[in-house]
Amino acid sequence: MQDIRKALYVGSRSDGRLIQRPMSPHLQIYRYRLSMVLSISNRLTGVAATAGAALGVFWLAAAAKGPKSFETARKVTGNPVGQLLLVGWLASVVYHTVGGIRHLIWDSGYRYDKTEINKDGPVAVGVTAGVSTVLAGALLCVAGGRARSRAKARKAG
Repeated sequence: MQDIRKALYVGSRSDGRLIQRPMSPHLQIYRYRLSMVLSISNRLTGVAATAGAALGVFWLAAAAKGPKSFETARKVTGNPVGQLLLVGWLASVVYHTVGGIRHLIWDSGYRYDKTEINKDGPVAVGVTAGVSTVLAGALLCVAGGRARSRAKARKAG
């Protein structure tokens, strides 16, 4: 009985002999490259960005529902785990945006040679790291400033 799990191309050579080759794409014939990892990461960060946007809608709904619900949402996003998740979401949005810009450049017909794509990959990672670090630092500074202001208001009040 033939193993149905194998994805084989069954054909014949010009001399009539049968051949069996793995069908492409098959993971065993590919070498993992940075561009492959970046492409898969771009898709995954798109999913993460969408999930984070859905959580943002819930946060806005809590704000619209009233002060009690908003305070609960603020406690969730204000604790260290919540802030770490927000920074991760921010990084995924930035990476997905950078990846989208790369795709727009390729769609316009520029930088589509393998050598250029391989050079652009580390640049995309570097830009993502730099922009994410700056934005996360700014957001955490603003959040820290607000927390200090609330603490002063509680002491004064």
